[in-house]
Amino acid sequence: MNKEMKELLNKINAKKAEIRAFVADGKIEDATSAKEELKKLQASFDILAEIEDEAAGQAQQQAKNGEAQIADGAKNGLAKQVRAFTNAIKAAWKKTELAPEDKEILNAMSEGSDEDGGLTVPKDIKTQIEELRRSEDALETLVNVEHVTTNSGSRVIEREADQTPFDNVEEAAEFPDVSTPQFDNVEYKVKKKGGILKVTQELLSDTAENIMGYLKKWIAKKAKATRNFLIIAKIKEICKGLEVPVTGLDSLKDIFNVMLDPAIALGSVVVTNQSGFNFLDKLKDEKGNYILQKDPTQATKRLLFGEYPVIKLSNKTLQNVNGKAPIICGDLKEAITLFDRETLTIDISNLAAGMWERDQTGIKVRERLDIQTVDADAVVMGLATVSTTGTDVNNDGVADDINGDGEYNEAELMKLSRENIIALAAEKGYEMTKTASDSKAEVIADFLAQQAAAKAK
Repeated sequence: MNKEMKELLNKINAKKAEIRAFVADGKIEDATSAKEELKKLQASFDILAEIEDEAAGQAQQQAKNGEAQIADGAKNGLAKQVRAFTNAIKAAWKKTELAPEDKEILNAMSEGSDEDGGLTVPKDIKTQIEELRRSEDALETLVNVEHVTTNSGSRVIEREADQTPFDNVEEAAEFPDVSTPQFDNVEYKVKKKGGILKVTQELLSDTAENIMGYLKKWIAKKAKATRNFLIIAKIKEICKGLEVPVTGLDSLKDIFNVMLDPAIALGSVVVTNQSGFNFLDKLKDEKGNYILQKDPTQATKRLLFGEYPVIKLSNKTLQNVNGKAPIICGDLKEAITLFDRETLTIDISNLAAGMWERDQTGIKVRERLDIQTVDADAVVMGLATVSTTGTDVNNDGVADDINGDGEYNEAELMKLSRENIIALAAEKGYEMTKTASDSKAEVIADFLAQQAAAKAK
């Protein structure tokens, strides 16, 4: 954003404050007049934003003029899509009519409307969001993903399909009935998932690229978190009551050598959290060698027994179970199928939940997913006992009282949620005045005050 645009933005914000003051004082005529001035300021800002967008696109082309002409054309097309899409968001925000050329671009990109309405995210932008969400800790890449075009249906899925070959068939002979493959009829019913991003009017006054960049990152993070949550919940559902105690190397060998079918073990991975990875990383064989080895194809990755890739998640994403670290072993592509409706829609409003008073706009994002078990025998969850010293309220395998002085400072409390802090206070007999509905800063301050009072007694 250049200097001229920043000055205009300051004037816009000042004018908004002036309008609010007029309304509060009952000066409706003055407020109406000021609103007309605000419209002119906003129109000037929009014109400059469009000019800057075009200049940015031209600069990008010049920087990469060595690429093929068709690639430049594709980039121009994407730039137009981004601009049309963000203009549609701005139009919804300001409740103005979308320009005909933007309507034409959006109609050309439309892949069908969602039953809940909203603005369908263009395919190219959606593809970029998908690439962002498939980060290193994305479990989506480990399961089978089925793209569907209806909200419900079924799929006939063969278990261990990649390990079961075709049989020999003589010329002119009937195809034999092979009993080895196992087929399951898996029904799905996609469910609506969504959330609201609250953004300031200043962001929506920014350039198309900045708005879309911010929105893409937020959607990607939420979509990844949603998929991780669904997959972890499904694994826990499959393994409930069947968890295997892991005490050392032999326990892990039992899982891969006996509990998992050899065909499943071939494509298996290990998914664990920070506590579980720490447990595995300290295990040694009879010669004193650590069992986790570097993956020769990826220096930052580790292999269990030199065979099975180890995926490490945050303790916040994959929590410990009653103080024990989960170590998930198996072929998740055989175990689980994620059904993705591949519809991503956006609605805009600044009227709900007090957003107008806070000068915010809500961007509601929706998508549709379902997750189903295909082969429950393809995954085993081990539970490893991890030692902690002191209280572990948030069950992450790390003592909350990090420095071990018997008290809690602000930094130690920051690693806990508000609910965790209140639970810790109850354990210590503190009479808190703040609740989980108060801000975290207030809850921490209350805890520290209660702790000081208890110490002074």
